[in-house]
Amino acid sequence: MIEYVKTILLKVSFDKKLFEKELRKGLNMLTPHEVQDFKTWCYKTFSKIYLGVLNKYFVKLA
Repeated sequence: MIEYVKTILLKVSFDKKLFEKELRKGLNMLTPHEVQDFKTWCYKTFSKIYLGVLNKYFVKLA
């Protein structure tokens, strides 16, 4: 499931609203273990563009 969510985020990363929507949906589909790996990947891949969005969703999980 994690690979599916990554693929979707890569495809919608051009639009902030879509990115945020799909990030939220993706987090609901993943197990807690997958979320840790997913968080690392998200920050590595999108922190230059969507750091605020990532912090909004991943700070809650810390």
